[in-house]
Amino acid sequence: MMAVAAAQKNREMFAIKKSYSIENGYPSRRRSLVDDARFETIVVKQTKQTVLDEARAKANDSTLECSILQAQEQHQQEDKIPQEVQQTVEDQDNDEEEIRMVAVDELPQKPQEHVPSADDEEKEKDAGLTEEEVVLQNAASESPEAEKEVVRAAVVVRLRDGMGSLGRILKAVEAYHGTVVHLESRQSRSEGVQFDVLVKVDMARSNLLQLIRSLRQTQSFGSVSLLSENNVNVKAPWFPKHASELDNCNHLMTKYEPDLDMNHPGFADQVYRARRKEIAEIAFAYRYGDPIPHIDYTETENKTWAAVFGRVKELMVKHACSEYIAVFKKLEDEKIFVKERLPQLQEMSDFLRKNTGFTLRPAAGLLTARDFLASLAFRIFQSTQYVRHINSPYHTPEPDCIHELLGHMPLLADPSFAQFSQEIGLASLGASDEEIEKLSTVYWFTVEFGLCKEKDEVKAYGAGLLSAYGELLHAISDKPEHRPFEPASTAVQPYQDQEYQPIYYVAESFEDAKEKFRRWVSTMSRPFEVRFNPHTERVEVLDSVDKLETLVSQLNTEVLHLTNAIAKLKQPFC
Repeated sequence: MMAVAAAQKNREMFAIKKSYSIENGYPSRRRSLVDDARFETIVVKQTKQTVLDEARAKANDSTLECSILQAQEQHQQEDKIPQEVQQTVEDQDNDEEEIRMVAVDELPQKPQEHVPSADDEEKEKDAGLTEEEVVLQNAASESPEAEKEVVRAAVVVRLRDGMGSLGRILKAVEAYHGTVVHLESRQSRSEGVQFDVLVKVDMARSNLLQLIRSLRQTQSFGSVSLLSENNVNVKAPWFPKHASELDNCNHLMTKYEPDLDMNHPGFADQVYRARRKEIAEIAFAYRYGDPIPHIDYTETENKTWAAVFGRVKELMVKHACSEYIAVFKKLEDEKIFVKERLPQLQEMSDFLRKNTGFTLRPAAGLLTARDFLASLAFRIFQSTQYVRHINSPYHTPEPDCIHELLGHMPLLADPSFAQFSQEIGLASLGASDEEIEKLSTVYWFTVEFGLCKEKDEVKAYGAGLLSAYGELLHAISDKPEHRPFEPASTAVQPYQDQEYQPIYYVAESFEDAKEKFRRWVSTMSRPFEVRFNPHTERVEVLDSVDKLETLVSQLNTEVLHLTNAIAKLKQPFC
């Protein structure tokens, strides 16, 4: 189990595992979710390439050192052999030359030295360690037990010379003490290659690495690729499968903060800056399963909340969607929304859980786009607990708890909107960097700055509008352009966050927005589907017949309950 955990740990080094900030190149005074995603794309590629280069250099050094030691041992052994015995061995070798040549021809061979060609350059490039091999090598290096542990892996070999080369693969697997558990082939679409062969093998990690390097030295193979280890689906990059793994998804975008930017309202306020650090440390220490820490808000912080709360309550009656107004009233009835004090995240989380199953998790600041969207897949909203500066109560350049509480929480208690938010989160799991950017844009124009129709009137449902009265009045006026919400066009719409938006997207309804979003997500490049299992609170990748059969069985049970309910409703009253 330790070896498996080590392999998973090494695999996860290629996930989003960095905290990106000004010191490594991100521009300040920006809070765009899409810019976050684009910056992640650049930094992750750079980090990943550095890790791979270091691992490849290490592997090359190890191979060279091993070759030198083997050569030295061979010379030492030859020096110890008596002359007459040495001659006998040479005579025996000459007698068996034909047999040896046939055997060698059937096994992968190191190519002879010749003039480099374009094909050789391609081969040399292919000989470098791939990401999967780096993971495998790191897992094998954890301990002697991990090195010898038998794992299952899939290897794709491209055959230049047709199926006649298949025997060499099987002999090589046997030579490295492996077992073939699955074999299939198909005609290749690559130029100069006749067939692609998929071989699944059970083999010790160290032998598997040697097998791949050996196969790559055979001229009749176009390329050799390791796909997966320990049955990890190569098509599914690492992403959190359970809410507990969100402990690894709380990386911040340090962009506009009182310690770093002199334009921040709290830059010159030493007391405010110390308070922000204090609350941030509380969030950093939080782990899955912990109760949400209680924050004793100061008189100044409660005063800031009261000012914004009163303005939002005044404007929402006319400009907010009906779903927002309905939940706002429920929050007031339960004494969670009161003007005199800021709500605690724990009491708000309990309220959401009762209504839609959403819960809250404290965050220290603005999260990376991928981390934030991933949490929505588990019906978890990562919320800050610090408060904006008193000198700027009606606007914040970064998310704070007033924005989260007044803007996001009421609609997360609405079943339809909660479902839409979770579907955005599920779509982000395993998505490409480009698709994360598009999903972030859709989130920006819906959850943050979305408008919807209500009896031929345009109403606000975006959190950025409902918690910032200036932009709310701008959005529902005739000044900006209103476009119908279509995910495909919304996802590529450029926007800025320094001034009011020139363009807003208007949904016919939450249900209409969900349906359009689902159709758009189905066109994404992710080669697998995921679902959230509410019983286990896990995200499941639907990549096997067994998982699909289990899901179909569950759906059949639900359909049976629905059918029985309809039949009973149709029965006449006695």
